[in-house]
Amino acid sequence: MSAHHVTITVNGEPMEREIESRLLLVHFLREELGLTGTHIGCDTTSCGACTVLLNGKPAKSCTVLAVAADGAEVTTVEGLANGELHPIQQAFMECHGLQCGFCTPGMMLTSKALIEENPDPTEAEVRWGISGNLCRCTGYVNIVEAVRQAAAAIRSEAGEEADHA
Repeated sequence: MSAHHVTITVNGEPMEREIESRLLLVHFLREELGLTGTHIGCDTTSCGACTVLLNGKPAKSCTVLAVAADGAEVTTVEGLANGELHPIQQAFMECHGLQCGFCTPGMMLTSKALIEENPDPTEAEVRWGISGNLCRCTGYVNIVEAVRQAAAAIRSEAGEEADHA
């Protein structure tokens, strides 16, 4: 197997590794780094359980080669919390936006990117934004509510920060 030297920033921490050319990003995160919050679902990009943020954009890590992330910034669900729950994590908990939790990490990261792009998404925009992430347990009602609640909380935090500036 051919190996490549990569430098990847994962959850804010730069790291260098020698990795196999064919190693998928999901396996790099789970097996090389022990970040098991990124789940493996379908291996075909259909379910979105493996979604991470790659340079701030949702990427299904089951079909991205880890070498393709060389020089990139990767955010996993473990990177959302910074000592306390991220507003998205808090909203998913409060709104019961998860059941088995399998899709939740990918759903949260997709939602984070959506909210960063559109700080006040409508229900329809949330449904469209998360349409690449499948949940087999819920009817999406609570997930959509959680995303909208998180967006409101993030807007509120941003307003408070602006008031203190």
